[in-house]
Amino acid sequence: MDHKKLAELLFPDVDKTPEYYEKTYPARQLPEGALVTRLAPSPTGYIHLGNLYGAMVDERLAHQGGGVCYLRIEDTDEKREVEGAVPVLLDVLSYFGINFDEGACKAGTPGSQPVPSEEGAAQRGAYGPYWQSMRSSIYKACVKKLVAEGKAYPCFMTEEEIADIRAAQTAAKLDPGIYGEYAKHRDLPLEEVERRLAEGQEYVIRYRSEGDPSKYFTVRDAIRGELSMPQNIQDVVILKKNDLPTYHFAHVVDDHFMHTDIVVRGEEWMASLPIHEQLFGAMGWEIPLYCHTTSLMKIDDTTGQKRKLSKRKDPELGLSYYKELGYFPEAVREYLMTILCSDFEEWRIANPDKDYNEFTFSPDKMSDSGTLFDINKLNDVSKDVLARKSAAEIYDFMLGWAEEFDKDKYALLKDNKDMLLKVFDIDRGGEKPRKDLVYAQQIFALIKYFFDETFEYESEWPAEVSAEDRKEILKRYAESYDPADDNSAWFEKVRGITADMGYAVKPKDYKKNPEMYKGHVGHVSGVIRIAVTGRANSPDLWTIQQIMGREKTLARIAKAAEA
Repeated sequence: MDHKKLAELLFPDVDKTPEYYEKTYPARQLPEGALVTRLAPSPTGYIHLGNLYGAMVDERLAHQGGGVCYLRIEDTDEKREVEGAVPVLLDVLSYFGINFDEGACKAGTPGSQPVPSEEGAAQRGAYGPYWQSMRSSIYKACVKKLVAEGKAYPCFMTEEEIADIRAAQTAAKLDPGIYGEYAKHRDLPLEEVERRLAEGQEYVIRYRSEGDPSKYFTVRDAIRGELSMPQNIQDVVILKKNDLPTYHFAHVVDDHFMHTDIVVRGEEWMASLPIHEQLFGAMGWEIPLYCHTTSLMKIDDTTGQKRKLSKRKDPELGLSYYKELGYFPEAVREYLMTILCSDFEEWRIANPDKDYNEFTFSPDKMSDSGTLFDINKLNDVSKDVLARKSAAEIYDFMLGWAEEFDKDKYALLKDNKDMLLKVFDIDRGGEKPRKDLVYAQQIFALIKYFFDETFEYESEWPAEVSAEDRKEILKRYAESYDPADDNSAWFEKVRGITADMGYAVKPKDYKKNPEMYKGHVGHVSGVIRIAVTGRANSPDLWTIQQIMGREKTLARIAKAAEA
């Protein structure tokens, strides 16, 4: 077989060589030790926690050493592509603090060029195009080289023929695939190829594997260390019928010419390492360092067993879940860092006020088994993060969230800024700041009693206080209430009402001699608290009333007394 003639026959219009592209995409000039990483999603329209999980690894590894993190769009699978998915992806990742130095970007980004095929998207950087569908000429030049060297060949087998082969392999309990005797077209004579081409038969280009299953190769994984695996024997497709490459070949070519140092991807791709190691070798290129992250797991509520987070079963897998609920992006990132790196929590305890970006991230501290995602732990981390925020930061975030997701709440928040800054400042700061704020929806639910539009009675009245006594307590309280009273003077008046109406001023007295009292001061103040806030539990009631003001406080008391 004249392989060079075959290459010219298959690719007559390809006049560039891999050597040409080596000059087009020279080695990057970066500081010593700096790394180039990439996020390379498919534009499916669904952005999940795993995307952010991997993107954080990419971003930290690159930026903590002065390197480059770029975004490449792997859109060679036309069936899965969703129109407009890239701008959405960029918006969501940016919301969670992931920004790229080059690659796909939003239209209008300084220094960018529009991408005609993707409305609202653009690209920037010297190593593009960053859409794989736009890199066809590069892939073909590399495939042509492999064909010319006898390392790849055209395969004209139909889907029906391949299905028959797989059925026979299954019946014989053999590994499925096109290899060995099943690779029927790897040695077609040139004349036969010419005849089939003349007849218009469709074909793919397969890599000609010379692998030996009894031989092993070794490769280092950034998380798992050295891996030893059997050589690949499959004649995998590297160029499809539509002239687009498969993932296997495209990422090899792109990571080489874009000078990617570390490839961060899910552990489900580990099984493909033998193919990728072989393809890098066939091209004469150095293989990058792979970092195979573990799957995100959860404890199933029904079985109590670990299982992978599921798009169908678990809404918390989608990043939109956290955005719509109004989690602070920093809280989500901080939580993911705790499950990404085993020593992050210890670092955070020692450095409570530092930005998490000051933590030195290392992939060898990542888990090599399933990573457990726990929404309750996320909420605990969120409480800690929000405890470090100022009232103004919380207000601004709440306002931005409500503007996007809840126009009614937005109007209330916008019209009551001064009041809300005081609300968010309750018990903030000090050695033991309040830690009950988690995410925007939950925060609004906590403070909604400040607004007449959303006020409601959520707690039962204290059972120890009769309806008649409740009305009398509220009457006396309204008559004595003076917003000029400090906290001590205010509470002394409550104690006075308590004693005058036959309730114990001290809860321990009631507990010791319950027959002597109707109840105690906690029951009396509980009536007032529910009247004002609708709840049996709330932050300091005196402070709440100071924020509400005399008019609203007395209006609430009157409303409760009437009820």
